[in-house]
Amino acid sequence: MSVKIRFNSAVVTGLVLAKVGNPQRDEPLQTSKEVFAVDEEQREILTPLFLKPFKNLVAHRFQHHSSLEKHEMNLLATAIFGAPGSLLANGCDIARRLYSKSNHPNIKSGDLCISRIDDIEVEGQMTNALCILKSESVVPFLSISTEDGDLKLHTAEGINPEKIDKGCLILNHWPEKGYYVLTFDRSGGESRFWVREFLGLQAVPDAAFLTNAYAELAVAAVRQEMDESVPPEESSRAAREVIAYFDDREHFDLEEFEQKILKTPDAVAHFAGERMKIEEECGEPLETNFEISPKDVKKVMKHTAAVVKLDTGFEIHIKPGVATTNEWLLERGLDEAKGMKFIKLYFNEDVSGR
Repeated sequence: MSVKIRFNSAVVTGLVLAKVGNPQRDEPLQTSKEVFAVDEEQREILTPLFLKPFKNLVAHRFQHHSSLEKHEMNLLATAIFGAPGSLLANGCDIARRLYSKSNHPNIKSGDLCISRIDDIEVEGQMTNALCILKSESVVPFLSISTEDGDLKLHTAEGINPEKIDKGCLILNHWPEKGYYVLTFDRSGGESRFWVREFLGLQAVPDAAFLTNAYAELAVAAVRQEMDESVPPEESSRAAREVIAYFDDREHFDLEEFEQKILKTPDAVAHFAGERMKIEEECGEPLETNFEISPKDVKKVMKHTAAVVKLDTGFEIHIKPGVATTNEWLLERGLDEAKGMKFIKLYFNEDVSGR
């Protein structure tokens, strides 16, 4: 079900801008009075900046408990796709929707950019998209210019394109299913506000989503089985063994996975319970046989890192890439003379100065 997307020929064609405050703090909403026209030079700069964050993201789609015809964001996107000239009116409505949803005290005010992007290749066909970006902070920057035969330094504040806080790319693909939507929220903790309350999305259960979901659930289930006294490196080793199952195969089979990896009834039960929670969120059962997404296995691998924290102030960080065959590189013991435990590390070369 994964969709192939190429941004090579994409181009930003128009922008609607807004400043979105928090109603609880009596901060106002200010929206564009006209569409900001993007000239050719600006297109070459803005297009890759706008689209860069949307690579390698889990796909979503608009979801409504009764009908997509009652989903406000779905209707606004459909209107813009059907009539490009309606970008200003509908873009301002999107900003107003975000403002109405921003009434939690933890939600930050920010600058909103809503743009129409043309010529995105989806499954070999050219289509367009609606890009929504929110920046919640500004950064200082410097520029040097030539004035009256001399060089002058100027200071200003602006948006850092590399640190956009929240984003959404609504592709004009799968309109009957709620469109194919890519979204991110760097704050993590507020993702429910952005993904659920503002956008009204649910994940698309494609290969990328299923690989992420099953691998993360399995790591959690295996760690759940371990006693609290188990050292972090042992927990990390067990997690890596789980990921190795995904890394060594092209296809996932739930029955085989339960037998070879989860093994115990308690681990299987914990895994099944957590899977049911995801199925409730998706509104449909998860596939139990699917093609594994290799790039998403690598993403989950990052979660197998371990940190050994000691009461003497030392911390040992064990990277995810440390192979299970190298467990002998870390050795624990007890120094009876000092009456203290110790950890011995083996290495060939100190590379900290590189």
